[in-house]
Amino acid sequence: MINPAKVLSFLDVAGHWDPTLAFVMAGALAVTVPGFAWLRARNVSVFGGELKLPTRRDIDHRLVIGAVLFGVGWGLAGFCPGPALAALSTGLPDVFAFVVAMVAGMLVFRLLSRRA
Repeated sequence: MINPAKVLSFLDVAGHWDPTLAFVMAGALAVTVPGFAWLRARNVSVFGGELKLPTRRDIDHRLVIGAVLFGVGWGLAGFCPGPALAALSTGLPDVFAFVVAMVAGMLVFRLLSRRA
């Protein structure tokens, strides 16, 4: 996940598609889906506090715009936020540029949210 070439190869379904990232996703789902089912059945967090799950079901323009920006950024750079932070340890300039752009986007979102 911290190798942008691997991510971009996974997204290149019309070219030289590399399906190995699908195994990572399947592994994550194999852990996450039973974990969420278990928590929902308990209705209490692991540490005993209130379990707060999203209740909104509507899709608004902010969600769509955010999803599009996330997808375009992922497709162009080959990073999503978590792996990009992990990839900072590689010291590659591309990673630092991505993280700076990501933080700038978060700050712009915060500024725009305060105005709305």
